[in-house]
Amino acid sequence: MNQFLLFGTLGATEIIIIALIVLLLFGGKKIPELMKGIGKGVKSFKDGMKGIEDEIKEDKGSEEEKK
Repeated sequence: MNQFLLFGTLGATEIIIIALIVLLLFGGKKIPELMKGIGKGVKSFKDGMKGIEDEIKEDKGSEEEKK
């Protein structure tokens, strides 16, 4: 049952094999575009999380002012 951990036991060899498969599937020219898209998605996610944290801090600050 514990053997089905997602990415729990990946070593360097497995990562290299996965990278080669991705290279074969998408080709060398598509990979930079894919990575750029993933990077934009991660940046957008981080910006969204920061916005939520800022809203939480503002709400806590306004609650403390009411006291």
